[in-house]
Amino acid sequence: MTKRRLGRSDLYIEPLVLGTNSVGWTADEPTSFAVFDAFFAEGFNALDTADSYSRWVPGNDSESEKIIGRWMKERGNRDKVLVFTKVGSDMGQGHKDLSAKYIEQAVEGSLKRLQTDYIDLYQSHWPDVNTPQEETLRAHEKLIKAGKVRFIGTSNHDERLLSEALEISKRLGIPRYETIQNEFNLYTRNKFEGPVQDLCVREEISGVHYYGLASGFLSGKYRSEADAGKSLRGKGIVAKYLDARGKRILAALDAVSARTGAALAEIALAWVAAQPAVAAPIASATSVAQVQSLVRGARLRLSDDDLKELTDAGR
Repeated sequence: MTKRRLGRSDLYIEPLVLGTNSVGWTADEPTSFAVFDAFFAEGFNALDTADSYSRWVPGNDSESEKIIGRWMKERGNRDKVLVFTKVGSDMGQGHKDLSAKYIEQAVEGSLKRLQTDYIDLYQSHWPDVNTPQEETLRAHEKLIKAGKVRFIGTSNHDERLLSEALEISKRLGIPRYETIQNEFNLYTRNKFEGPVQDLCVREEISGVHYYGLASGFLSGKYRSEADAGKSLRGKGIVAKYLDARGKRILAALDAVSARTGAALAEIALAWVAAQPAVAAPIASATSVAQVQSLVRGARLRLSDDDLKELTDAGR
């Protein structure tokens, strides 16, 4: 594999980032430690989390950051791990918040939970309509100057917001967003493909995208209404993705699988990684076996014909 540079930063990753929204939720601490160990043993180096993972679970706080912090401390490997985390989600204050005051306090919470004195990539999680982007970017600049953050990225931004942010950074001579994390997969493409992707190509911004497997739909697990009962979220997945286009995508994945011998999930991740301005998809795992499948997807190189068939199926 060849490491990919994130934007114009000094961060380099293999084409797969391990998502950790399941850490402390559907994967307990011992399982998460085993998953992290397996991922890093394969030569990968980036974990993506957020201060809000997994506050949606009754009794949970910011379990993902806490468990990552304990793992890095126990393994003594902080210098080998690229930690991506996020700020701005509703953490109980009742609204999204990217104000300077909030960022200044939120980063301290993340640093404490992660048991580190710096974050490699600090991402604005959601747009905050109540805070000017200049205020947010200046707050990030302050953290970079203080050595608490190395580089910054954004998430869930459209072309207008990303373009505005880049213009502000250039005009003021302050750090810019080097990455964007939007939803992007074979089925859901409009949140990155098009104007956002074109801007990223022009400005050398790297996409690091979530839901690369469309909540598991692109694994081929859900092919009919009867499959809705295969998981707690199965009903929603079938309702959202199992339409004519979804079935075309599954058929194309099946065809590529027959030619390559790769599993559908591996092919779906390889397609994301092959798109312009994409550094890596984000995918999570709750077992070592799942890590091995993700790794195969990261190492899979699809032919031009395979890529075209998949792309056309999802238009």
